[in-house]
Amino acid sequence: MKKVLIASLILFSGFLNAQDFQGMAVYESKTSTADFMKGMGGNREITPEMQKNMEERMKKMFEKTFVLNFDKSASIYKEEEKLEAPGQQGGGRMMSSMMGGGGTHYKNVKTEKVIIDKEFFGKEFLISDSLPKLAWKLEGESKKIGQYNCFKATAVRPSSDSDFRNFRFRGKDDEKKEGETKKDSSNPKTNLMDQWEKPKEIVVTAWYSPEIPVNQGPENYWGLPGLILEVNDGTTTILCSKIVMNTKDKVEIKPATKGKQVTQAEYDEIVKKKMEEMKEMYGGKRGPGGGGRFH
Repeated sequence: MKKVLIASLILFSGFLNAQDFQGMAVYESKTSTADFMKGMGGNREITPEMQKNMEERMKKMFEKTFVLNFDKSASIYKEEEKLEAPGQQGGGRMMSSMMGGGGTHYKNVKTEKVIIDKEFFGKEFLISDSLPKLAWKLEGESKKIGQYNCFKATAVRPSSDSDFRNFRFRGKDDEKKEGETKKDSSNPKTNLMDQWEKPKEIVVTAWYSPEIPVNQGPENYWGLPGLILEVNDGTTTILCSKIVMNTKDKVEIKPATKGKQVTQAEYDEIVKKKMEEMKEMYGGKRGPGGGGRFH
């Protein structure tokens, strides 16, 4: 294994030294829909047929394909565009943004900057910030992903107010914090959005390959001695399905420039306030991801 790894590193170093080196990795992202469907279970207005249709739509919505184009210092991570059903374009884009998709995700590990463009309720935002640094713990476990030898790393990161993939439906039987009143999700007067909670921290497990010595990965993940080929945060798994080295068709690896420029914290606050506004406007019946527009 060591001989294979050394040979791979020598071969890849030749690619890296090329002036116009560029690689491409395809990732398949899947998010569990169990909690989201559990959250809808107490709604008396939803029939079994509606429930089934919702499950099918959410499954498709939460299964995404992304492409990461990278060079020695920067990368662009973008969701593959799919045709949406008529009448769902607006809502589909908004939900995609809230579930980790939409727009382009630019990372520069040399300058440690990240720039993401997002559409939220019909408004374009350009999130510009420093790359988050995770305190990765390199584990001893290894496995193969495709033809690449990978090693395990773990880290703990704070959860995001604008990414709903890790929100959890508590339910009426869950333990409540001290002083909090139990609520029945089947009660029409209960605000369903109050039944959702965001964990403070998320445990992340990543698998990286030193055979591809690029400090990159999907989404905001980076900082390991090799390309990250798999990430799991408890609800979402992102797995690399294809890698092409020294691609012939070069992609312009530059950040987006359109949209209202905000920091990640400012964008999170915008999303949080909009969801609070929706909770008051609609009584929370839609849960995370309802409709509406900015005024």
